[in-house]
Amino acid sequence: MDELDTFSALLTAEGQELLASLRTHDPADELALATRLRRAHDPALVSAALAQARLRQRARAKFGADAERMYFTPDGVEQATRAPVAAHRAARLRAAGARHVADLCCGNGADALAFARAGMDVLAVDRSPLTCAVARANAEALGLADRVEVRCADVTEVRTDGCDALFLDPARRGGRGRIFDPESYSPPLSWALRAARAAPLAALKVAPGIPHEAVPENTEAEWVSDGGDVKEAVLWSGLPDGAGGVRATLLPGGACLHSHDRSAAAAGPVGRYLYEPDGAVVRAHLVGRVAEAIGGRLIDPTIAYVTADAPVATEFATAYELTDVLPFNVKKLRAVLRERGIGIVTVKKRGSAVEPEELRRKLKLTPRTDRESCVVFLTRVDGAPSVLLGQPAGLGGSGTV
Repeated sequence: MDELDTFSALLTAEGQELLASLRTHDPADELALATRLRRAHDPALVSAALAQARLRQRARAKFGADAERMYFTPDGVEQATRAPVAAHRAARLRAAGARHVADLCCGNGADALAFARAGMDVLAVDRSPLTCAVARANAEALGLADRVEVRCADVTEVRTDGCDALFLDPARRGGRGRIFDPESYSPPLSWALRAARAAPLAALKVAPGIPHEAVPENTEAEWVSDGGDVKEAVLWSGLPDGAGGVRATLLPGGACLHSHDRSAAAAGPVGRYLYEPDGAVVRAHLVGRVAEAIGGRLIDPTIAYVTADAPVATEFATAYELTDVLPFNVKKLRAVLRERGIGIVTVKKRGSAVEPEELRRKLKLTPRTDRESCVVFLTRVDGAPSVLLGQPAGLGGSGTV
């Protein structure tokens, strides 16, 4: 059987019974389990079921309980949008007036499912017959088949006249891993940008590292983080308010910072508090806005750490109360930590060539439970390599910006 036939066999009653039996299987026992199952089932079907069970386990981090009912390809798990991120994007499209979305390069259907759950009809397009079969099965499994039409075609040749919004997610991985040249995406980024500009409303998913100068005019660039990790960037066009500029969105809470002004804040002396902006804020070049809102300043013109003399809660940065600001010197740092009985350190770095693991080895601390802990920041202050010591300030997430 080829891949498509094997996947189709998983959707039969026998395939479903196999998958159900593997729901709680231990990968460590897989060899013995496979041997036993092959006595009663076709070996190819057993292999496919075991592979799907492994993919579902990997997918739990992105899809939660839904992963147990969904289907995946290996590349699909890697490239799929996390459910909270897809739901956020679907909510924005719906709020902007979208009712019928064309999801181009739909993959295993993660975004199509989010659009359907948000109340939109979806045309989901991919050129891989297997990927389309998986996306179609996912819509069926989650009870959304009446809203999702899956079409196997080249996205550059599909007519989307009946759709009032486009979502485009060009493939950024190939047979050799991640693709860094945007014109080697599938389809190329230049085509995706033209398609987005021609649509009434469009969201184009791009790599988080996209340079700001590559963002077209009259386009909003949004960086999204989930649980503190930057997950994606999206270029929005056709928004009702004509919003351009940049946006940082922090999930799961949904805090949002939007601005047309990306000017940097002034640098100044290190105060009592240090603020570490969320990665989405940093990517969006909105650190200056956070500094302005909390009455702070940068510790260095080129470093995305904000400092302030008084504690101010903000959703867009984690606050630390500092105890020391030292020139970078491993011997002196080790002496200070030992003098204070500190055996456990969390090392963070911005603007330093020293790797955290390298520093930990050189500090030679004794990580016992009776020892104190602290956060060590490797960075630059006014251009000079420095070490800052502190503790989480515990200011909470209610904020001013």
